[in-house]
Amino acid sequence: MDTSVLGGCFDAEFAPWSNGLIEDFRRGLFRPVLSDLTALEVERAPQRVRDLHREVAALGEVISATEEVVGLVAAYEGHGILGPRYRNDLLHIALATVSGVDVVVSWNFRHIVRLDKIQLFNGVNIERGYRTLAIYSPREVTTYGRDDPDSSR
Repeated sequence: MDTSVLGGCFDAEFAPWSNGLIEDFRRGLFRPVLSDLTALEVERAPQRVRDLHREVAALGEVISATEEVVGLVAAYEGHGILGPRYRNDLLHIALATVSGVDVVVSWNFRHIVRLDKIQLFNGVNIERGYRTLAIYSPREVTTYGRDDPDSSR
């Protein structure tokens, strides 16, 4: 998951689903994967976001950039998916791709959770020998609001 999910826990518009996803992590329904990039991004966030990040990171796995990840970012840049100003967004996707996560969860509808961008990311992923990546908002992933949360397994 990216940083927007953590911040979403404290935003009225996104809180029900971000907090629902965090609760799913706490219950062990899903295993969170965060990155060193997420840790860097939350350093500037309010204390409550940093505290939540620390808790969620302890529940799952923290991944780090490698030369392979940097190469994939360069491939995304070469295909013009996003401009250099949005390199962190490219890095989130490359980290997830190289690490083989099942789903990227984000509230970033401008650069990440957007059909045309997802298709472009996955086109490069396939071209470079990676599997496709599912990208969704927390609302689509969490069991929050479902009649039977255990039915999602």
